[in-house]
Amino acid sequence: MSLPDPIGRALPHESARAHVQGSARYTADLPDLAGTLHAAPVCAPHARARLVALDVSAALAHPGVATVLTAADVPGVNDSSAHGGDEPLFADPEVLYWGHAVAWVLAESEAAARAGAALVRATCEPLPALLSIEAAIAAGSFHGPEQRLRWGDPEAALARAPHRLEGELFVGAQDHFYLETHTAYALLEPDHTLHVYSSTQHPSETQGVVAQVLGVPANRVTVTCLRMGGGFGGKESQGAPYAAVAALGALKTGRPVRVRLRRSDDMVMTGKRHPFWGRYEVGFHPDGTLGAVVLELFSDGGFSSDLSLPVMGRALFHADNAYYAPHRLVRGRVCKTHKTSQTAFRGFGGPQGMLFAEEIIDRVARSLGLPPDAVRARNLYCAAGARATTHYGQLILDSHLERVWHEVLSRADVARRRAELAAFNAAHPHCKRALAVTPVKFGISFTKTPMNQAGALVLIYLDGSVQLNHGGTEMGQGLLTKTLQVAAATLGVPLERLRVMPTATDKVPNTSPTAASSGSDLNGQAVKAACETLKGRLAGVAAKLLGLSAPEVLRFEGGEIFCPYQPQRRLLFTDVVRQAYLEQVPLFATGYYRTPNLHFDPATGRGRPFHYFACGAAASEVEVDGFTGAFKLRRVDIVQDVGAPLNPLIDRGQIEGGFVQGLGWLTMEEALWDAAGRFVTNAPSTYKIPTIADVPEAFHVAFLPDAATPGVIGGSKAVGEPPLMLALSVREALREAVAAFTEAPPRRVELAAPATPEAILWAIERVRAEPVRDLVSGD
Repeated sequence: MSLPDPIGRALPHESARAHVQGSARYTADLPDLAGTLHAAPVCAPHARARLVALDVSAALAHPGVATVLTAADVPGVNDSSAHGGDEPLFADPEVLYWGHAVAWVLAESEAAARAGAALVRATCEPLPALLSIEAAIAAGSFHGPEQRLRWGDPEAALARAPHRLEGELFVGAQDHFYLETHTAYALLEPDHTLHVYSSTQHPSETQGVVAQVLGVPANRVTVTCLRMGGGFGGKESQGAPYAAVAALGALKTGRPVRVRLRRSDDMVMTGKRHPFWGRYEVGFHPDGTLGAVVLELFSDGGFSSDLSLPVMGRALFHADNAYYAPHRLVRGRVCKTHKTSQTAFRGFGGPQGMLFAEEIIDRVARSLGLPPDAVRARNLYCAAGARATTHYGQLILDSHLERVWHEVLSRADVARRRAELAAFNAAHPHCKRALAVTPVKFGISFTKTPMNQAGALVLIYLDGSVQLNHGGTEMGQGLLTKTLQVAAATLGVPLERLRVMPTATDKVPNTSPTAASSGSDLNGQAVKAACETLKGRLAGVAAKLLGLSAPEVLRFEGGEIFCPYQPQRRLLFTDVVRQAYLEQVPLFATGYYRTPNLHFDPATGRGRPFHYFACGAAASEVEVDGFTGAFKLRRVDIVQDVGAPLNPLIDRGQIEGGFVQGLGWLTMEEALWDAAGRFVTNAPSTYKIPTIADVPEAFHVAFLPDAATPGVIGGSKAVGEPPLMLALSVREALREAVAAFTEAPPRRVELAAPATPEAILWAIERVRAEPVRDLVSGD
């Protein structure tokens, strides 16, 4: 049965008022209990070194310093990884990246802790370090084996292709730059268990890491996440080390311990979106349709494996973006370097894979002198026949690719505007405008099948109020709002009667991270399952009170329970709850959900790793200054398939925010390390993120109509990650603008990623100086 109101209503975020008023509580807002200590890291100034000696005596003598934590204090395992065993919490005996903590100073105040940290003397013997993808490839330094997906016979198809070309591309890293830096607050309970408040997307994994470091069973550690001031994947695995430091400090001192990273420390010590370098070869037909694609990708994983292998796997899955090729081979290796351990970031490898797909399509189009948008349209996956099968063997049964493509062309009035842009460019030799349209096909589910599960615990109290507990975490994306809507709709009670609790490992165990755009899909279904159990119990009680023999026909709406055939006979939800208590009917229930029919065999590269695909398309218009390379984003039109949205207001915010974050990655967020391995863009003064001035005044977002998705909560579709890749349209529009600076259309436009003003200017200089002609067979 379809979920009734309030599903589908544009309700404000459940904490919107608290956010505006400043009353929303985050981990760092928890008041200092008596005796609270504050932690500051002692970071090694080497990318790789051997720790020879550590002198903490001066720090211990500094006023306010209580103790210094080192590897010698760890009672369990000096490792903060969940699975790899390759992530030392304290650098001992080897420093593995610039900023690796050799110790943490605990003091009565943050200022005293930082002052004490400056007094610690770490004697290090520098060692040779690998600081780039190229260096790691040359040294044969990798995390894990090569991954590959193969479809058809790409080598033979390349050999017989009427046209062929090859190329390479590097795409840089991106810092998460969440508003709230990493933070944790640990309390030693009276029974000597640990309660850790952590800004984490994965409380269960954080619980496991803390227990591992302390050498205690997981049931001795409770992790609570109140909410996060942004996560974007950066707090999926990398919140755990800071929770472990806080817990270790609390265990050693018996006092509460707070860890709260300064912005510069956070940027230096934590992982980024993976930089990628890749090379490709493509065979294609005269009309621009793809025949064969061979793509080899390398990512910079940093010093530990973290989530780098599944990120690479996801890049390989999405290396097709929205484009079919009858023959495709994609391979990937994760490079092991002496840099921060790169980690999950919104899209989880998908953006990098899709960037290469768009690079290939543009190269093919320009080499043939065809409009890139036309070539994109000719290569789109169809929803039927052979062109509906991906290179890992999954059929695309519910794709709305062609619908969103034509919808955005219509809504953005692309044909008319292209004529206007051509006229403008003819009249302005030093300023060019351009428009590009790009699609997105993004698979939804964790590609590690067992992670596609969720649990919930729902409690009903005698006054009719309801409490929700589930494993999903809130980082501003509106998950808690959507689960409240699901519960209210299922139980038929007003939203005001419901309260959703902070995520805690003592309520729902063994949860998956809130990631992969699956938070609402998984936790919404788990909450609904728990509510349906309670609803069934209450219906039995209500049926007896109403003298009915068919409780299954009763309706729960507006805080009342009634039979639709005799609507005048109604019972208050609260009255039925009280009667259920008197009849000893339990008023609490667990709910569980696992995504059905998911499977993938890495050995064969075949399976159905995704529950469904979320599709979208964007048309972006830019204006580029030929003297400086600076650009302005003039207009954006987006059509996104969100199914039947649970909350249109929240979904619209996710689309806008995701697009702008993608815009930052592709055009301005240049993450740089120096020759010694030090992360140098470690502050807003050197690392530029988008501001309101970068958002176009004409920013149009539309949902694809009539797109309800069967088998998903409320018919909705995920919306957290897919919109980020729509920003590829901005990069392609910039490429179009660069091409407009020459009279004859260039056969190739090289554009760096990110396409900063400097990169755009160099691209203009290249096409002006000597347009590059691709060596295409038959040319």
